Amino acid sequence: MPALPLPAWRSLMFVPATGQRFVERAHTRGADGIILDLEDSIPAAEKQAARDALARAAETVGQAGADVIVRVNRPLELCIPDIAAAVMPRVAALMLPKVMGPEHVRLLSEVVAVREAAMGMAIGSTRLIALVETPDAIPHLHAIAAADPRMAAMGVGVEDLAMEIEAQPGADMLYHYGMSLVTACRAARILPMGSIGAFADFSDLEAYRAGLRRSRRLGFAVAACIHPTQVPIVNEEYGVSAEEADRARRLIAAFDAAVAEGKAAVAFEGAMVDIPVVERAKRLLARVR
Repeated sequence: MPALPLPAWRSLMFVPATGQRFVERAHTRGADGIILDLEDSIPAAEKQAARDALARAAETVGQAGADVIVRVNRPLELCIPDIAAAVMPRVAALMLPKVMGPEHVRLLSEVVAVREAAMGMAIGSTRLIALVETPDAIPHLHAIAAADPRMAAMGVGVEDLAMEIEAQPGADMLYHYGMSLVTACRAARILPMGSIGAFADFSDLEAYRAGLRRSRRLGFAVAACIHPTQVPIVNEEYGVSAEEADRARRLIAAFDAAVAEGKAAVAFEGAMVDIPVVERAKRLLARVR
């Protein structure tokens, strides 16, 4: 099963699968992906109702072009029926919470493949996003990121991990785990998801923006969010501005002209440009939406 091209995601917004008023407006929020949640936002007694609502909810939230993602539950007795309900042509990816290790990812990938076959879908067309949320899984970040060709992104579950290690969520706690995550994801050629900053607090949007800006400089590519006011901020900070794209194009053109003259580097706007700098510019342009 060959790996698919990476999605150009910036923002992924959570919506409860049974939250009708949230579902109906989700497509107007500007997120690149909508995560229909079957896990934390759905009470135990409503899990089946949430599965039953998925097909209609997926059509609704995806009507403006956003990718539809479904977060399934961790326990297998819930996860298996979640996958059976979620795998459909309209759903681009499944988000897997509390991933234990690479074998866990591969096991669920097999379950997804069976459902894809039953639905007449191309095997491998459903992507996976892994959430690492327990201390036991942290040492396996590299193996999880590279576990399966379906893998598109991986993130650290801030609130759950903080609870497990009895820490206060924040930049101090997240920096080490965040940089380990970025390294693992980039090595596996998947998207690092998250930020070195608050996830659940949307009361101070300027602090939220500052955390995203720092996180982008550290290598993060996409962030999940829980409130519509966070979406445009994520899109701005994790997106590529017109000015950035224009500078990248001019830098590449200047380098190409230098190479044509037999040079290996060139001065551009007061800085030396060589192959790694040019490669960063090309990767930035690949993320232009």
